[in-house]
Amino acid sequence: MPGPVALVGAGEILPEMDEVDEGLLRSTGRSRPRVAIIPTAPWLDGEDVFQRWAAMGVDHFERLGAEVEPVLVRGRASADDLVNAQAIGEADLVYLSGGKPAWLLGALDGTRAGLALRDAHDRGAVLAGCSAGAMVLAGRQFEFRRKLLPWPLRWRHGLAFVPGVAVIPHYDAWPEPFSALMALQAPRGTVVLGIDEGTALVGQAGTWQVQGAGRVTVWRGRRRERFRDGEAFGLARDE
Repeated sequence: MPGPVALVGAGEILPEMDEVDEGLLRSTGRSRPRVAIIPTAPWLDGEDVFQRWAAMGVDHFERLGAEVEPVLVRGRASADDLVNAQAIGEADLVYLSGGKPAWLLGALDGTRAGLALRDAHDRGAVLAGCSAGAMVLAGRQFEFRRKLLPWPLRWRHGLAFVPGVAVIPHYDAWPEPFSALMALQAPRGTVVLGIDEGTALVGQAGTWQVQGAGRVTVWRGRRRERFRDGEAFGLARDE
């Protein structure tokens, strides 16, 4: 069975996510799980930022008792590196950092690293993505247009580890009328998940549970629902 997927609104490597991340490590069934940190998404912010996120991810998961390896994928060339792909393929938990979702998707889609991510998940590894990482794991990903007016949004296909879904991270940091406009532009049949900061949505075999301090807001067309820590639901779209 494919492993769990964790979609995190924001808060990777912060103490507020310790309980969530400890649960993800336990779900691997290993006493000292192997974790691969992929800090690709912030690469465009510079090498120092890239290396800092990698190091913070290593420190965070080592503190929680894992064996951690940073997989330094900067773009498509390094995503096709066999060593990087092997590190992803051997991991029990793969964590995609936040940053620029379009850059992360471009690096992973169709490369050896992206295929290794699929293979790892199919054999039961946990996939976790924070902010941009969560957006890329979904079936659809929105982009603002690079003009004075950002509307309408562009929608791209994501890696679709969670098909039929799009993620709005940092949901509680946006004015909700703005988020509603985004959700209502989603392609037909798409369930939009607004995930608060410090909050994760963890799912496997069709059941999804909220974990953390905030809420998950689920948009199915014009219908909005809220779920809090410990509450579970499915992702079927109401037509």
